[in-house]
Amino acid sequence: MADLHINYEQVEPYKGIVETPTGDISTTSPSELFRVAKMKIPKVKGQADRSTIVYNNRIKLTNIPEEAYRYQLGARSAIEWIIDRYQVKVDKASEIVNDPNDWSDDPRYIIDLLKRIVTVSLATMKIVDSLPELDILE
Repeated sequence: MADLHINYEQVEPYKGIVETPTGDISTTSPSELFRVAKMKIPKVKGQADRSTIVYNNRIKLTNIPEEAYRYQLGARSAIEWIIDRYQVKVDKASEIVNDPNDWSDDPRYIIDLLKRIVTVSLATMKIVDSLPELDILE
């Protein structure tokens, strides 16, 4: 499991996620197509639809397995951590812009990272679920 977590950027992106473009993207450059401002999990009838992530106004990701949300980093899933951290933010005091789109020359870095995190989350939970019960002496 350590190797999986240390080398998370090299794991295969989860193949089951479907990237659905919205609108005409034929003239959109890859850097603009995959640019993220703030991802979100949409609500359907007031309930979060965690099988879908609105990546940006051009791409929607669907078919995200619910099982992937079981892997938690503190109080939230690894997927939700990525959604929260990988967004453009401006520091109020300094007005410095923190833009995750600038962190890599690969325009697909963030979308592929999200897919890799799904792979890592599913594999982690498979390992955790296979561990024997902990026998605690009282």
